Amino acid sequence: MTASRRHILTGAAGAAAVLAGALPSAQAQTTPPSRRASPEAAPEPLRARRLKPGDTIGLVSPANATYEREPLEIAVESLEALGFKVRLGANVRGRYGQFGGSDLQRAGDINDFFADDEVAGLLALTGGSGCNRIVDKLNYELIRRKPKFFGGFSDLTSLVNAIHKQTGLITFHCPVAGSEWNEFSIQQFRAVAMDGQAALLQNPQGERGAHVVQREDRISTLRPGVARGPLVGGNLAVLSSLAGSPYFPDTRGAILFLEEVNEYIYRVDRMLSTLRLCGALDQLAGVVLGKFTQCGPGDGNFGTLTLDEVFDDYFLPLNVPVYRGAMIGHIKRKFTVPVGQPAEMDARAGTLKLLTPAVV
Repeated sequence: MTASRRHILTGAAGAAAVLAGALPSAQAQTTPPSRRASPEAAPEPLRARRLKPGDTIGLVSPANATYEREPLEIAVESLEALGFKVRLGANVRGRYGQFGGSDLQRAGDINDFFADDEVAGLLALTGGSGCNRIVDKLNYELIRRKPKFFGGFSDLTSLVNAIHKQTGLITFHCPVAGSEWNEFSIQQFRAVAMDGQAALLQNPQGERGAHVVQREDRISTLRPGVARGPLVGGNLAVLSSLAGSPYFPDTRGAILFLEEVNEYIYRVDRMLSTLRLCGALDQLAGVVLGKFTQCGPGDGNFGTLTLDEVFDDYFLPLNVPVYRGAMIGHIKRKFTVPVGQPAEMDARAGTLKLLTPAVV
């Protein structure tokens, strides 16, 4: 849904450096040790108030424009069906080229909603491209003073990481308002953002359909082990475009989660090399790979590396727990992942456990 979304190299992302615990000794002989905590304790993340039915959600369009009326209507009705009131940003119907308004208009809507005490949280209407253009135009001091729920995915990777890096506020890599709000996605969103659960993020188990084994949403363990750390990451292309900026997430001791869509494998390889060369992979606690949807070799590229080989090349030498296939990315059913939230991953089980609620 948001395949065209990364053109401008600016911007920021973030996460506190909460480092990892250790594996029980019984597991140490069969799995690599999990990452140990740093002697310097990280500051406690800033948490927004949990969303509840009747709250007002500010709907913003920080990336692509929405060209037809119906997608906006469906997005509003979806949020209302979840029990929220919806307030449209002043420029949510705007357009400047492919963007939902000028840079100042799109950033202004976000700043205005953070300033508005009647608005409980902000959700992006859609992804696309353009968030990198406004990441340095947000009022981070205001956001720090008035913390609220902020969520989206894909190109919103820029903003959810930037806000956390600049303010310490836990943000949310979650469905945008225009996503398909199916039963799975709703349950995940409610558990994390509304009920304040220290939720277990785990793929559906045993969905075999007509097959003898489960074929969809499987987990693949690249390196077993257990690790703890703050969650940072999102879309690989957008995240790598932030490398070298003052807003790139602090990945030391972090659990890095990544997803991608509609990219040739050689481009995935190049983006991962960017993360490696800028040092972002050096001190990770662990890696969770989501869905890499329609990421293939491209026509005629018969000699390309496979995704398996690319992931092995970049992540196995790190000697940290890694698994692939988490319900994160450009898919219909998706997790709500709190950026900056301390979590524990188990690469053999394919699970992410939030260590505390991500909202208060």
